[in-house]
Amino acid sequence: MKSITIYDLDDSLDALIREKAKEEGLSLNGTVKMLLRKAPGLESDSTGDRRAEFAEFCGVWSKADSAEFDRTTRDLRKVDPQDWQ
Repeated sequence: MKSITIYDLDDSLDALIREKAKEEGLSLNGTVKMLLRKAPGLESDSTGDRRAEFAEFCGVWSKADSAEFDRTTRDLRKVDPQDWQ
C-alpha cells in the first residue's frame, strides 16, 4: 500500500472531512480513502439505480403532468380520414 501526504489543508475542508467521518462512523483515514475513491467514480453512493438523479432531464412526469398532457393533446390522437386522401 502506498501513502500520501496532503499539505496545507484548509480549516473548512478539515472540518468537513471530520464531520463526514463522524457521520459515517469511520476514522479520518478511512473517510479520506472513501472520498478519494468516490471522486474519480471508482465507487458511488447509490445502489446502482441512479434514475432519480436524472429524472428532471428524462421526462419523468407526475400523474398530474401526464393527465394534463393527455387532456391537451386529445385532439391530436384523432385521425381525420380526409387528411389521408
